[in-house]
Amino acid sequence: MWTSGRMSKAKSWLGLGMSLYFCGLMDLTTTVLSVTPTPLKELEVHLLDKTHLHHRMKRSWVWNQFFVLEEYTGTDPLYVGKLHSDMDRGDGSIKYILSGEGAGIVFTIDDTTGDIHAIQRLDREERAQYTLRAQALDRRTGRPMEPESEFIIKIQDINDNEPKFLDGPYVATVPEMSPVGTSVIQVTATDADDPTYGNSARVVYSILQGQPYFSVDSKTGVIRTALMNMDREAKEYYEVIIQAKDMGGQLGGLAGTTTVNITLSDVNDNPPRFPQKHYQMSVLESAPVSSTVGRVFAKDLDEGINAEMKYTIVDGDGLDTFDINTDPSFQVGIITVRKPLSFESKKSYTLKVEGSNPHLEVRFLNLGPFQDTTTVHISVEDVDEPPVFDPGFYFVEVPEDVEIGTTIQIISAKDPDVTNNSIRYSIDRSSDPGRFFYVDITTGALMTARPLDREEISWHNITVLAMEMNNPTQIGSVSVTVKVLDVNDNAPEFPRFYEAFVCENAKAGQLIQTVSAIDQDDPQDGQHFYYSLAPEAANNPNFTLRDNQDNTARILTRRSGFRQQEQNVFYLPILIADNGRPMLSSTGTLTVQVCSCDDEGDVMSCSAEAYMLPVSLSRGALIAILACIFVLLVLVLLILSMRRHRKQPYIIDDEENIHENIVRYDDEGGGEEDTEAFDIAAMWNPREAQTGAAAKMRQDMLPEIESLSRYVPQTCTMDSNVHSYVLAKLYEADMDLWAPPFDSLQTYMFEGDGSVAGSLSSLQSVTSDSDQSYDFLTDWGPRFRKLAEMYGVTEGNGPLW
Repeated sequence: MWTSGRMSKAKSWLGLGMSLYFCGLMDLTTTVLSVTPTPLKELEVHLLDKTHLHHRMKRSWVWNQFFVLEEYTGTDPLYVGKLHSDMDRGDGSIKYILSGEGAGIVFTIDDTTGDIHAIQRLDREERAQYTLRAQALDRRTGRPMEPESEFIIKIQDINDNEPKFLDGPYVATVPEMSPVGTSVIQVTATDADDPTYGNSARVVYSILQGQPYFSVDSKTGVIRTALMNMDREAKEYYEVIIQAKDMGGQLGGLAGTTTVNITLSDVNDNPPRFPQKHYQMSVLESAPVSSTVGRVFAKDLDEGINAEMKYTIVDGDGLDTFDINTDPSFQVGIITVRKPLSFESKKSYTLKVEGSNPHLEVRFLNLGPFQDTTTVHISVEDVDEPPVFDPGFYFVEVPEDVEIGTTIQIISAKDPDVTNNSIRYSIDRSSDPGRFFYVDITTGALMTARPLDREEISWHNITVLAMEMNNPTQIGSVSVTVKVLDVNDNAPEFPRFYEAFVCENAKAGQLIQTVSAIDQDDPQDGQHFYYSLAPEAANNPNFTLRDNQDNTARILTRRSGFRQQEQNVFYLPILIADNGRPMLSSTGTLTVQVCSCDDEGDVMSCSAEAYMLPVSLSRGALIAILACIFVLLVLVLLILSMRRHRKQPYIIDDEENIHENIVRYDDEGGGEEDTEAFDIAAMWNPREAQTGAAAKMRQDMLPEIESLSRYVPQTCTMDSNVHSYVLAKLYEADMDLWAPPFDSLQTYMFEGDGSVAGSLSSLQSVTSDSDQSYDFLTDWGPRFRKLAEMYGVTEGNGPLW
């Protein structure tokens, strides 16, 4: 049986008796171990012989456990214990073998003596125990002398690990002004040493930095506030250092530290205050509504929701003129224009503005009040404003038959400035492209400039402009809506061309057509039409008309026996009148064709050609005959047109006529500089142009007009050619009834000595008309007869007066 011995920490003798049951042996017998007192250095347990029976004693020691201290730093292997078999006689015949965890690596055994040593440094925090197996073998045969036994080597702890804060550093927040003892955060330190062995793992907490503001519970590690009325606005951040020490905090214990960053969160403990008690602002009177005037600011030392502000106007003469809103980003009060301003009406305003915290805490109300007020003075600055219309919109109703130039409305505008400049009115032509209206430039009287027609345009939306005389850039505008009222100026008429048919076998009183009418007018009482036959058809023997009193009428036959051979088409004039004032009427014509019908009244034929054409001549043949006649007519017209072009012109000799290259224009000529239309050189040298052509005159000249050339002096040969040309053009203008007057208006530079009338300038006229003779006017023909009579020249050369 096995015995074992181990080294004790103290050099003392152990004398105790112990008994041990060994179960699971091969023979399942119970043996008793007797322990003899031996030095601790080599404690041996001897196993007695199986045959010797002893009484069972109290077990107080187990042989199969060894203890060894961790962190051995010696140079020699650390002795752990000794294994010994009762069969070992000390002659070296027994060989001890060690197997299991760490065998041969961490632990070795002397195979002769059974001594066990640790050859590596042991750390309980890495491994607290090792399980090994031991066996005694016959050295010669290798046969096991005893069954294999298992034993444990436990690593005994020493204080070699300091406490550690695994979650550090810590961050915590606590409201400012918190009561003393308010819990902030709990810190925890962990010691890797064995908590069951001594005080190596017993941790005590203490505060190294952060007093007197905070404290820590030595056992739990809970950090609490230690000072009352800690103010965030005075100091917001705190760095607290906590120490954890093992061995119960005793001297020699190991310690670890951590940092706790504590922030004081804000509470609403500071009321808002305006740094300025008076604000001075200014705004232009032309500032639009909602435009910004200025800003006010109430300072609050708090932050976040506790610093939110609400601004209101609590008093002043501008309560209804200005508004104030809070900017959520910067917590400032923005004063804006609520209604239009007028420097002429009010030049300044005074406001009393209040700023307050909307979120309050009851426990800090004693630090209030949590609102403050300031005074704001606002000055309105004058600007040059455009004219203003009163009212700001005009609605005018005018009948469509109003006369041109009638004043339909007086538009009024004034300069709102103190200077009160004069106003000039006009119409924005983009709003009245048809130019139906005109406004007086000084009075603003709106008048009609063209006839109005409701049926064409029933509504006019025009814009009237008002401009300052001294500053034309200042222009005001107003909208004028003109409604054109209806008058009865349109007679009713048929909406389309009515064409009906009557059968030859129709009977008297048979309905052939129902007619209706339309009227472009729109009377207030609605449309009502009256129908009757026109006066020239009042006694019509063939048809009659009946008014249905619903704006329609029926056309009935008055007789029977219609025949296409007698008359195949009837034109029935119908008089249509409306109910307007004055009553207007028109005549519409209903075309009625006589048709051949079957017994059921279905139309078979409405043409009389079947009765008039010979039997042998078909409709196709008739069309062919008409086509041939049309072709012959076109040929005749073509021949006549060609013969007309071959006729002799008015001028006998085309080559010698210097006027044939004159082109007729519809616009004013270019004068002597225009050389493109004719050869002006020929007119500059008329003698050459007249060579051999003095007798060649226009064939279409009247003798009395041609005789006018007698009074042109022969010394001015240019006058003869030009005079002929002028007379020819004058004749053409007189004979052309469709020529507008301005086309015949010509100006010729034949005034002065070369003119029969002499100079027409009043500067060269004599003082008395009696010094001049107008006898020659009688020779100018009938055209100048009236002029000759006015100047006292008669055919008998006697005076009129």
